[in-house]
Amino acid sequence: MADNWDDLVLDENFIRSAETTEPSARARMLAARWRTEEPEPQPWRSDEPPAGWFFSRGRRRKWRRR
Repeated sequence: MADNWDDLVLDENFIRSAETTEPSARARMLAARWRTEEPEPQPWRSDEPPAGWFFSRGRRRKWRRR
């Protein structure tokens, strides 16, 4: 019994020609989470650096004079 799968090539053209697409695992996880509780608004760009960034230990060492 000969298989028709022997001549099948799974290349980029084959993948891009797929008729259906599936969201990523992260997108599915966030969608499920947001169905139960709405996400809190986050600023896209904040004027303040992230907490602890500027005065972190690594940067503090560079400021000290010897």
